[in-house]
Amino acid sequence: MAFDSTAFQAALIHELKNHLGLLGMTLERLPPTGDPAHDAPLDDARLLCQSVSDRLRQALWMYRADQGPLALNVDAYSPHDLVHGLAARTQSLAREHFSVSVELAEDLPAIAFFDRELVEMALMNGIQNSLAYARTRIVISAAFRNGWLELGVRDDSEGYPGEILDSLANGMPYRARGTGLGLQFSRLIAQLHENQGRTGELLLENREGAVFTLRLP
Repeated sequence: MAFDSTAFQAALIHELKNHLGLLGMTLERLPPTGDPAHDAPLDDARLLCQSVSDRLRQALWMYRADQGPLALNVDAYSPHDLVHGLAARTQSLAREHFSVSVELAEDLPAIAFFDRELVEMALMNGIQNSLAYARTRIVISAAFRNGWLELGVRDDSEGYPGEILDSLANGMPYRARGTGLGLQFSRLIAQLHENQGRTGELLLENREGAVFTLRLP
């Protein structure tokens, strides 16, 4: 049997992702001691473990997408539950370093149609950025505007560098400090959501901090 290097790489990524998941759970069980010299490196390790695990999940999905068309698992989900779940996950990762809050528009529908797993993975890119650069707060939001479901993450950081904003506007992922996988993945997930001739999009902007928004039709 011929050696399939591509399939091997995908299997290896999957195995590494599972190992990182176990490592992350181990780190989560280590309690803080109140000593910054102990707690700060531990928190950094937890965040890095989660970030790498998320990137590996995205790489696997991109691999599958490259092998052939993938159908989204679009169903009726609660945007309220999605946002609250992400906020709880973010608070766990942030510990006491940031305040994490939720903003839900009053007219937000009880249900909306999207692929929850992939949308959650895409939003985690915005959350990871906020965890890395926010000063004091992170806000996760959901609103329904002009027929679009807008799911957002914003913080009080210095905002996105101009190179990132320009690269996204030009359709090219920013790669100066990494692979660009996170933005590429998030944009692809948004664009795969289509409804009545409209296609989802990823929006990045600076407005008293970094603002990451998925607009789904």
